[in-house]
Amino acid sequence: MEQLTLEPPKDADEQITLGLYAERAYLDYAISVVKGRALPECADGQKPVQRRILYAMNEMGLSAGARPVKSARVVGDVLGKYHPHGDQAAYEALVRMAQDFTLRYPLIDGQGNFGSRDGDGAAAMRYTEARLTPISRLLLDEIDMGTVDFIANYDGSMKEPKLLPARLPFVLLNGASGIAVGMATDIAPHNLREVSSATIAMIRKPSITLDEVMEHILGPDFPGGAQIISPRAAIRDVYESGRGSLKVRARWKVEDLARGQWQLVITELPPNTSTARVLEEIEELTNPKVKTGKKALTPEQQNLKQQILGVLDTVRDESGKENAVRLVFEPKSRNISVDDFANLLLSHTSLETNVSLNLVSIDNNGRPGQRGLLAMLKDWIEFRQLCVLRRTRHRLAQVNDRIHVLEGRLIAWLNIDEVIAVIRESDEPKSALMSRFNLSERQAEDILEIRLRQLARLEKIKIEQELGKLAEEKAELEGLLADEGKLRQRIVAEIKKDTEAFGDDRRTLIEEAQKASVEVKLIEEPTTVIVSEKFWVRNRQGHGHDAAQFTFKAGDSLYAAFECKTTDQTYLFGAGSASGKVFSVPVSSWPGGRGDGIPAQSLIELNGGTLCHALACNAEQALLLAVSGAYGFVTKAGNLDSRIKAGKQFISVSDGERVLPPIQIDSSDDRVAVISESGRFHVFALDEVKGLAGGGRGVQLLPLEEGDKLLGLVAFGPEDSLVVFGTGRGGKDREELLKPAYLLERFGKRGRKGRELDVKFKVEGMRRA
Repeated sequence: MEQLTLEPPKDADEQITLGLYAERAYLDYAISVVKGRALPECADGQKPVQRRILYAMNEMGLSAGARPVKSARVVGDVLGKYHPHGDQAAYEALVRMAQDFTLRYPLIDGQGNFGSRDGDGAAAMRYTEARLTPISRLLLDEIDMGTVDFIANYDGSMKEPKLLPARLPFVLLNGASGIAVGMATDIAPHNLREVSSATIAMIRKPSITLDEVMEHILGPDFPGGAQIISPRAAIRDVYESGRGSLKVRARWKVEDLARGQWQLVITELPPNTSTARVLEEIEELTNPKVKTGKKALTPEQQNLKQQILGVLDTVRDESGKENAVRLVFEPKSRNISVDDFANLLLSHTSLETNVSLNLVSIDNNGRPGQRGLLAMLKDWIEFRQLCVLRRTRHRLAQVNDRIHVLEGRLIAWLNIDEVIAVIRESDEPKSALMSRFNLSERQAEDILEIRLRQLARLEKIKIEQELGKLAEEKAELEGLLADEGKLRQRIVAEIKKDTEAFGDDRRTLIEEAQKASVEVKLIEEPTTVIVSEKFWVRNRQGHGHDAAQFTFKAGDSLYAAFECKTTDQTYLFGAGSASGKVFSVPVSSWPGGRGDGIPAQSLIELNGGTLCHALACNAEQALLLAVSGAYGFVTKAGNLDSRIKAGKQFISVSDGERVLPPIQIDSSDDRVAVISESGRFHVFALDEVKGLAGGGRGVQLLPLEEGDKLLGLVAFGPEDSLVVFGTGRGGKDREELLKPAYLLERFGKRGRKGRELDVKFKVEGMRRA
């Protein structure tokens, strides 16, 4: 990616718009954040600030065996020489590289308080001390071997490495996280032995497939252990696309206590989860707060509180020096199932959580982007080959130079007396030596730099022995440069050596398991859902209740009573701004007893809308749904289910239309009767109505004249009669029975206009007899 730089107009009269200037300035800023601050290089796995800290500490001589120095001194060196930014940002980066619960392989050995996994911050930099860890030498040992380019620092006063010559792919070993402009990265850490094995396999077989690589790299390996329960296919998808998430849960053990009692002890936590966070979540579950905008706890909060308190007796954090994580949960009774107890905790706390992965880094060409596992390994292998190639050339140059010098010394030894005489008698001994013994300037300078007493002690055998060793090394180096296969073998051998020195066992268990969920075990019993006109809802146990005995709040009355089961769902149909939406609430959520119930709006999110209809039934119940514009379709009640409180948009409603009451279809029903406000009536076959599992608008049930609307519809069987009802003269209620023979006369194809209904009153609705 080419960086843009803002320059003043060359001509005084040249101008640019403020918009163009802002665009260029922001692009400049964005690129600087992406490449110079937030994203790691795939080559060495480090961000600029991390690279500068490591290099500065190496230059200060703070190797693993050195005495640590104050962190403030390190930060001062980093800021003064390489990183002109805030001291706190640099110190936070240093602290992160020293935390064994953050990095899988810490690069800095910190002395003092460097924070905790519970979110406690590190002590001030004047109190802590730091030095490099042994594994950091894999990043720094070859820094002076010509392996990487050096660039000027921010003020041009000294040089700093553009990259570190990483001997292993640290971008995968320690991972990385960061937020840039327009992109972010979240690379998980991995096990050194697995990554090394996969890298060797790719070096030996460049055309290796992802599945073959995953025989070596099983998945991420987090510093805190835990267990990845996502299936192998999910892990593969993440490695292939470079993006996704994995389900990770805590690991625990059961400890037996006296009298058959037991306790659940959490020993490993998922990344970004702490014991303090889990304790806060337990406190929120057992002592919930009223949500904003609510006057009391919601039924879900109350049920969950009772559920947790019903099984959990105590919880305490026993983490310390001996145990990095030890979170103890004691059940109320020894008879509680361990699996059910653990499942409840996993379901409602961050003991089980999603870990997002986003493999974004800067490749060898300087381009930031998202790439899969294969591409990241390939990038590092290319970088490592280049480093070893440059190191070999650099060493070969040193060997050639040393051979050249030793050959000059050998000439001097063979002519020691004459050399001394030339040096003593000549005004310009260097030129004299060069011309007399056919030496190069480099050889002559070396001879002149040797003290006189050393010339006499030069031993031919030692020189020849060193020349022999150097000749062997030269042949080996030239062989590496001439044969790419040998170069790859050398890289493989070095990877194996480093793996033996620093490799360790996997900490994170990878074992597929089902996501934890708590299913409320309901007893399937008959119940009656009573809905009022103002949509207050309650349950009444059993069927066959007398509707005349139902009581309601003042000004309210019965909308409908639905005989169903406790395992069924209640469906609420929206109107107004929620028109066409359907909300589903389990029948078991409504309160029982003889009270007024609760408003349906308290369990759903209408967002300014209202409710117009309700229905309670099982998921297999067939329904006929229609709008006043005379369009409708058939669907199953289960298709209306929605897990979110905001419901789902299921019925397409045009402007000026309203949703008609849902019609339940019996197994014997095979025809539909429709009637418009103008009195047009028609009957057609039910199978002419389209079935829509995902909702929509459906088909036209009855062609309407302008200004007319569909008044009602009924599904019925061949032996059924219908009743139309309305008001006659004087406002008296009237109704008329439509017998099967009459309905058969009105039967035709769907889409016909039908005929006017021959009744002596204004029709207001229609129902089965």
